[in-house]
Amino acid sequence: LVVACFAVLLNLLAFSRTSMSAPKVHYVTVRTGPNIAVVKYWGKRDAGPLNLACNASISLTMDNTDICAQTTVATSASFQEDRLWLNGTEEKVADSKRISGVLAQVRQRCKDPAVAAQHIHIVSRNSFPTAAGLASSAAGFAALTVAVAKLLGVQDSYPGELTTIARMGSGSACRSLSGGLVKWHLGEKDDGTDSIATQEAPESHWPIDMTILVANAAKKHTSSTSGMQNSIKTSALMAHRVKFCVDDRIERLTKAFLERDFNTFGQITMQDSNQFHAICLDSFPPIFYMNDVSKQVCRLVAAINEVAGEIIAAYTFDAGPNAVVFSEPKNTPRVRALFKHFLSLPASGSEGEVSADEIAAVAKAFGFEPLAPGQVQKTYLTQVGSGPLVLDHTSGEGDKRLTSLLDPETGLPAEEFSLQLPEPAAE
Repeated sequence: LVVACFAVLLNLLAFSRTSMSAPKVHYVTVRTGPNIAVVKYWGKRDAGPLNLACNASISLTMDNTDICAQTTVATSASFQEDRLWLNGTEEKVADSKRISGVLAQVRQRCKDPAVAAQHIHIVSRNSFPTAAGLASSAAGFAALTVAVAKLLGVQDSYPGELTTIARMGSGSACRSLSGGLVKWHLGEKDDGTDSIATQEAPESHWPIDMTILVANAAKKHTSSTSGMQNSIKTSALMAHRVKFCVDDRIERLTKAFLERDFNTFGQITMQDSNQFHAICLDSFPPIFYMNDVSKQVCRLVAAINEVAGEIIAAYTFDAGPNAVVFSEPKNTPRVRALFKHFLSLPASGSEGEVSADEIAAVAKAFGFEPLAPGQVQKTYLTQVGSGPLVLDHTSGEGDKRLTSLLDPETGLPAEEFSLQLPEPAAE
């Protein structure tokens, strides 16, 4: 018995020494929603590390409890190199100038050299298709910027500084650092410090629903970066848009949002989307992001509005074939019921009742038979949402609903993990 007790004591002492000597893992999790521009950013005046746009833009942030990028980052003295796992696959950090650049920018601002010198492990997942024109890079780089900044104790030294770092990863990412209606300012300075994103109205100001119709979840043929470069070089329409259209649209759309004027908001949103894709077609060789299903969605929304006698639904398409359709909550059940009928969608439980007469009137205005099942591959239902959710697992500060994607014992991706979206916080 004495020998057995002595053996147990030795094991406890050995475990204690190991625990005391093991480098501590400090880790943070952030969840961000993508944003959808209602007046688009297209083209860069600096395609280098600053990633500066040719024009200002404005967007709505999606609710991160419905659709999101979630990222856990960790530091430890035991880590041998920066590592990244994206959607379950390890990728080399050194192969991505944008990721390396964001890490370098945050490290430069860290006031503790010892912390800044530690390597970082990054585990990130999206709850929606990547590189399909649904702003996955915007959500991902926003989450990465906020998480690494929190991890290294970096805060804004001037208003909007962190948005400039996110912008260096992906231009639109700067707009996902706030909720509601967010403007990315063009700025004038060569160093880009005034090209920041600011919240123009909080998500609580005007509830707007979003119905996302995925016409093709595959990676798009032409990346946004190469498409922008092509348009700048070859599209005469692009210069016209930047000079005469963008600033006026942003001003009028912001006013419409603040006044909750959906008719004006919807018209500007659809016109700007149409013009953006006209620029893509005007580029040489032409760029085709929308497909036949995308065009049918445009026609259907136009038919719904015609029958309603006002704009109750408004589409927009980023650089991809997938539609985001806005509607006010009072009209969303009606719009989604018509989508279910004409796009052959499975029931979501959010549809309302529409009469046979209204279906017949929309069918006449639409001018086409309902789409075959499966042509719209998937739908997401969401609304305007808040900025990033943050949890510092080490201190326990932040949103307790978040779950780490990383095993704090190993610093590696958690073996058993699925992206569980948290329930909205109780009001």
